[in-house]
Amino acid sequence: LWIDPDQTGHLLIGGDGGIYETWDRGQAWRHVRNLPVTQFYRVTPDEAVPFYNVYGGTQDNTTLGGPSRTTTTHGITNDDWFVALGGDGFKPQIDPKDPNIVYAQYQYGGLARFDRRNGERVFITPQPASGEPALHWNWISPLIISPHDSNRLYYGSQTLFRSDDRGNRWRAISGDLSRGLDRNTLEVMGRVWSVDTIAKNDSTSIYGSLVALDESPLVEGQIWAGTDDGLIQVTDDGGATWRRIDSIRGVPQRTLVEDLTASRHAADVAYVALDNHKRGDYKPYLFRTADRGATWTSISGNLPERGTVHTVVEDHVDPRLVFVGTEFGVYYTQDQGKKWVRLKSGIPTTSVRDLEIQRRENDLVVGTFGRGIYILDDYSPLRVAAAGVREAEATLFPVRDPWLYIPSGPLGDGERGFLGTDFYTAPNPPFGAVFTYHLKDELKTRAARRREAERKIEKDGGDTPYPSWEELRREDREDPPAIVLTVTDAAGAVVRRLTGPVEAGLHRVAWDLRLPTPDPVELGEPPFRAPWDEPSYGPLAVPGSYRVAIARRVEGVTTPIGEPQTFTVRALDQGAELTADRVSLQAFQTRTARLRRAVEGAVRVSGEMRARIDHLKEALMQAPLATGEQYPRLRAAETRLADLLLQLTGDETIRGRNEPAPIPIQERVSSVVFGHWKSQAPVTEIHREAYGIAAEEFAGVLAGLRGVQEELLGIERDADRALAPWTPGRLPEWRPE
Repeated sequence: LWIDPDQTGHLLIGGDGGIYETWDRGQAWRHVRNLPVTQFYRVTPDEAVPFYNVYGGTQDNTTLGGPSRTTTTHGITNDDWFVALGGDGFKPQIDPKDPNIVYAQYQYGGLARFDRRNGERVFITPQPASGEPALHWNWISPLIISPHDSNRLYYGSQTLFRSDDRGNRWRAISGDLSRGLDRNTLEVMGRVWSVDTIAKNDSTSIYGSLVALDESPLVEGQIWAGTDDGLIQVTDDGGATWRRIDSIRGVPQRTLVEDLTASRHAADVAYVALDNHKRGDYKPYLFRTADRGATWTSISGNLPERGTVHTVVEDHVDPRLVFVGTEFGVYYTQDQGKKWVRLKSGIPTTSVRDLEIQRRENDLVVGTFGRGIYILDDYSPLRVAAAGVREAEATLFPVRDPWLYIPSGPLGDGERGFLGTDFYTAPNPPFGAVFTYHLKDELKTRAARRREAERKIEKDGGDTPYPSWEELRREDREDPPAIVLTVTDAAGAVVRRLTGPVEAGLHRVAWDLRLPTPDPVELGEPPFRAPWDEPSYGPLAVPGSYRVAIARRVEGVTTPIGEPQTFTVRALDQGAELTADRVSLQAFQTRTARLRRAVEGAVRVSGEMRARIDHLKEALMQAPLATGEQYPRLRAAETRLADLLLQLTGDETIRGRNEPAPIPIQERVSSVVFGHWKSQAPVTEIHREAYGIAAEEFAGVLAGLRGVQEELLGIERDADRALAPWTPGRLPEWRPE
């Protein structure tokens, strides 16, 4: 709590819900909504299509659910999230066949089945029978849905319960799986404390309970359970018999078993992460068994010595690829733990409490305690052996099939619409097809290579050789190297070319699923655009099969590198307005693009001709051999050009006086692009007619512009013979005297 010393009614509170501010000593509070500081205990993705949701249980701020991406330009906003259950939230589970059914928890075993369709909740926590002892529900009680039956749930106190009807009825399938210790006899800070100690056992977990749980996806009834007092219990027969693993070599007794993961590749393999930080021990305790728990091998490898491991997950395709979440970030290994590499790009140094894989999308979902949820989109490149990638000049990785749709802007233009910077949005993944590639070495210019060699000589104390003028000239004239990604359709026709970074390392470039823009090329800094103006774009691609190839362009020579990849563009069904004939839609947009290319080019050429005319007027005044006929010819050409521009760009005489003027050709073409290129609906008659009118009118205007062009060329030749000073677009004649 901070109290403003100059105005004591102004207070700021920082808590597990973020920051709150009051100006009236707490009568009313404002929540600061644009800080991504949510504390997630655990996270779970669902199987919703086309975009999955992510659920997470938070510290004292409910169980929340939200989309992994949206179809809007704003990204993921606070309003996209919803509450599945109140209280402290933990590890939600979502029905894999019906993503509307969510099983959510709150502290000490509270469990509810939530139906997103109507918002109703049924509370389904197992109850002890008459005369039975109380159940020891941990603050974070483990819950799973069986991978063999989506109606089957497992839920653990000190006892493991099973339900085969979504939690309507439960039965115990174990006895007490904990050590059965009395927490009031255990030392805390070096001594056993009195029953009258202030806050004795308040807001703490009830000791001697399950905290980790998993069932083998390969063997039905093979269940792994871990306790907060350091036991691992395994059953191979659905709970009829249990094997107790009392200790693992190198792990202090009673170390909390924080996470257990059964392998998706081998029935005898499982992973365990243990947490001993409550005793001031922050070592990464991470182990793997290949014999159902009889023996364990440490796979901590080169993980930092200080950095508790909270969670472990195995890739569903490559058993060598494993991810862990630690107190200070995310790590992965490609060799089952011999060497770990930290994932740093975009993920802060923070406590990673949970990792889950959305297997359909190959996404890694990262739950942090204090920085919200992160998603590593399509991590499949990590399955490629790093050694092979390092040795190859370039590697183009497989491409995930993209969805084709038109992003919407329901809140206005831009990321935040018109709502200001206190409106929070999380960015969507890049729209379109995302191409991931790795370069062994940077594509360097001649100058960069020379400077690199010079630095080595300087480091050794040698003399730096001065390059020849020819060498420096080649540097000055060099075309900078480039990486070119070429997209072709099923027939092999080029659809789009993109350029990407040339530095060594891993890069991603997104294709927006559109053909090239027909607008004029802009070099240098982009022209000023108002907030509501959009970058130019081309016609939509059609759904279907595509291929992308990578090449390097050095000194103008393009050379293929890496292996091409194929992918499929999938149409996202967004309603009855979508056309069934996408080929015809693209054909119309392509015809419009060709017309727009010509019209916009004609507009630019008209501007250049006006500039030439203006320069020629002044030049003829200074030409010693000019005659009286040249200036009238120039004025006639200027008038003809102005008449053509009335049709091409509009009547500024009328518009400049705020009166309605006839629609010019450029505006008609723009009305088709603006009015229909961001729609997948069938082409309207309005747009067909606009195209037809513009095409017919432009044919005449283009012929007229060619006539003005020829007239200008003649006048410029006459001006040159009259010894007029140089003007733009004219190469002066000269002969030795």
